[in-house]
Amino acid sequence: MSEFPSQARAVVIGGGIIGCSTAYHLAKLGWKGTIIVERHKLTSGSTWHAAGLVGQLRTSANITQLLKYSVELYNKLEEETGLATGWKMNGGLRLACNRERLTEIKRQATTAHSFGLEMEILTAQEAQKLWPVMDISDVVGAAFLPTDGQVNPADIAQSLAKGARQNGVKIYEETAVTGIVIEKGRAVGVVTDKGTIRCDVVINCGGQWAREIGQLAGVSVPLTSVQHQYIVTEPMGGVPKNLPTLRDPDRLIYFKEEVGGLVMGGYEHNPIPWKPNGERGKLPENFAFQLLENDWDHFEPLMEQAMARVPGLQQAGIKQMINGPESFTPDGNFILGEAPELKNFYIGAGFNAFGIASGGGAGRALAEWVAAGEQPMDLWPVDIRRFGTVHRDKNWVLTRTLEAYAHHYSMAWPHEELESGRPVRTSPLYGRLKEQGAVFGWKLGWERPNWFAPKGVDPKDIYSYGRQNWFDHVGAEHKAARERVVLIDQTSFAKFMMVGKDAEAALSWIAANDVTKKPSSIIYTQMLNQRGGIECDLTVTRLAEDAYYIVTGTGYATHDFNWISRHIPEGLDARLIDVTSAYGVLSLMGPKARDVLHEVTLSNISNTAFPFGTMQEVMIAGVPVRALRVTYVGELGWELHVSMDGLAVVYDALMQAGVPHGIANAGYRAIESLRLEKFYRAWSSDISPDHSPLEAGMGWVVKLKKNIPFLGRDALSTLAAKKLPKLLACFTVDDPSIVLLGRETIFRNGKQVGWLASGGYGYTLQTNIGIGYVRNPQDGVSPEDVLSGSYELEIACQRYPAKVSLQPLYDPKNERVKA
Repeated sequence: MSEFPSQARAVVIGGGIIGCSTAYHLAKLGWKGTIIVERHKLTSGSTWHAAGLVGQLRTSANITQLLKYSVELYNKLEEETGLATGWKMNGGLRLACNRERLTEIKRQATTAHSFGLEMEILTAQEAQKLWPVMDISDVVGAAFLPTDGQVNPADIAQSLAKGARQNGVKIYEETAVTGIVIEKGRAVGVVTDKGTIRCDVVINCGGQWAREIGQLAGVSVPLTSVQHQYIVTEPMGGVPKNLPTLRDPDRLIYFKEEVGGLVMGGYEHNPIPWKPNGERGKLPENFAFQLLENDWDHFEPLMEQAMARVPGLQQAGIKQMINGPESFTPDGNFILGEAPELKNFYIGAGFNAFGIASGGGAGRALAEWVAAGEQPMDLWPVDIRRFGTVHRDKNWVLTRTLEAYAHHYSMAWPHEELESGRPVRTSPLYGRLKEQGAVFGWKLGWERPNWFAPKGVDPKDIYSYGRQNWFDHVGAEHKAARERVVLIDQTSFAKFMMVGKDAEAALSWIAANDVTKKPSSIIYTQMLNQRGGIECDLTVTRLAEDAYYIVTGTGYATHDFNWISRHIPEGLDARLIDVTSAYGVLSLMGPKARDVLHEVTLSNISNTAFPFGTMQEVMIAGVPVRALRVTYVGELGWELHVSMDGLAVVYDALMQAGVPHGIANAGYRAIESLRLEKFYRAWSSDISPDHSPLEAGMGWVVKLKKNIPFLGRDALSTLAAKKLPKLLACFTVDDPSIVLLGRETIFRNGKQVGWLASGGYGYTLQTNIGIGYVRNPQDGVSPEDVLSGSYELEIACQRYPAKVSLQPLYDPKNERVKA
């Protein structure tokens, strides 16, 4: 090896599959001067002992595409590098042992079809033909994905490493990173036990040690090491070489073929974290190519399930048991992206035991993110900016991660809420609302009312794939919003202040809509990336010449603050301040909202004096209130932003004044059904970095006709000059027996053209509503094209006729505007 370098363009920390893949793809992008530093030997952390199953389907289209790319890469990598990878495209089976699980896998198959994957629903007998050594006495069906497969994890990583070397990457093993060099808020180098390397970019692919590497840079990487066990049997009779991988989630186990025998592991409901040095200790630095002590007592329940599924295991010899720690995250998704705390410091870690399946695609996406300076596609499910302050707490992360691990093979119920580590952040109204039957959901640490159980109704969710127990109660809240008035605690909104003499100039560049309005104006706007995709979707209220108040969704607090602050042009006097914890928010919505507000304030709140899209300071019960006349439910209403210490007083005053008008509490599930009827878009589903405002039918909120430069303008101008590749539309399915959840496949004139981004029920219209893009990347899509088609939606592998609209389905002036 040549002399140890003092300079590099990019330093990748960690020589597991993700580090090797990221360096390989950076080199393919022409990044000269990329190096990998590995504390021990390549693959010595968790890569070498991974089970090696490669499944592709996820609930996100883009994450599924990443895994599809892994398969494409593994298909050709051995030919490129000359190193065997052990890749076999032998397909993957998933069993269902009850009717609810069968519904789940049918919905998964529809999701697969939406995302361009083959997935077949099989009978138990058809599944047994593919997997002859299993007992099928309790199997009611199965799903088969023929392009899934398996791989030798260490071999695939070594092959990626060789490919990286062939393209100029230098690899330094036995090199420990002891520090990160930081200057002016940027990572500019790494300190190792062999010397300091200055670089443009640092990429943390440290696996289980990624959290501790992050701490060297003041960056939170929320993951936990969990013990994961599997066995390898001696060769068994009847096990063919082309045996598909098998997942049996009802029994919590998985299988793959290996040298004529089986590998079997699973995801128990009582996982054991790896805490080698106690609660506060660090993971050992010398843990390389090592395993943990076998725990047969803990593994026994999985072994019993496996022997019931494969009776031949009772006579099979056990060649080896593997107990290897792997990194898991609080939500079961991996972590990619640039750290919000530190520029030029990227993370690729926390792969939840599917790092081998993700390796090719995640490495490519991270490399492209590094090279371009922004994500190459919508990667929100794995974006590190999905985390918040609660995720900095190691103990909280441990608690929630163990719950997520235990859910790995549980039913993926619609609307399911994890329960551990709650509550963390609560509104001052939490106790009041709980006493009134509030059933809370969780979002980025906040407790938020999802729905309210009337007296005599158990205030908890009961999950199913049909109409859940809250359906009628949410319908009552929806009806109250449409016909009377509701009060919704939306205190969890993320709230920022942009201040400084150049605040207008900064926001004019970042925001796609015109923010050069007079004080008291509310501007609904998106913020775009260089491709014209929507990075943020929020409201901006001008308070003064040098101050704006920004309100965005609860879950996007870290992301949006990071995006806005990182894009303030250099040299401007503009500062972004997070004021979320300073203000509570009450949304007063419904045709009687003005009547209620009139009872509690002396301010003139008539339509003339207080028009839509404006803000006024009013007094309620002795408390100053910033009242924003906006709506996300399609009715007359105000968001009332109140100091936290005055929130309860204002709530009580409004509830008392609302009694004659039939006021009711409402929650977030009612908001969802109300916004669907109005065809209001939701960021991270209907709109995202992959969607432009033009494609989303929101060109009216973009200042393209004004001579004001803004980020993403050039891309939008190019898009506007031609037929768009996709258009967002609203769909209804009147069949009351079905439930829309999102990811259902859209067919136009018999041809697949997209999938639903979101779905639910419109109680006023009494119909199922979905929102999704009609796509035609080759020839483009016009509004006339969309409206001229005949539509069907595939739901759980069955097609249902659907109607389409490009306009809101509900208008309060004309209550039923059906498609």
